Amino acid sequence: MARGVTYPENVIEDIKKRALHRVRILSGQLRGLEKMIENEDYCIDMITQSLAIQKSLGSLNKLLVENHLRTHVTAQFEAGGDDRERAVEELLRVFELSNNR
Repeated sequence: MARGVTYPENVIEDIKKRALHRVRILSGQLRGLEKMIENEDYCIDMITQSLAIQKSLGSLNKLLVENHLRTHVTAQFEAGGDDRERAVEELLRVFELSNNR
């Protein structure tokens, strides 16, 4: 959390609900993949499951970014100065991480 900025809310309730739903789906997908590995299932089936998990993670990341933009980044930009600069730096770091896959 950026210093010096007061946030009206940390997580938007609707986004929180959707993100938790996505995490629960991911948990089930991961358990399923674990069983597939233990059972030595067909490789393509395991890869397909792994790719589905990655897609679900992408959906979760999108929700988390949306929440961050609507709450923290908005407040940081309104605060201006160092807070605004910190928001830009954070987003650039996330962008870099997402492109280094």
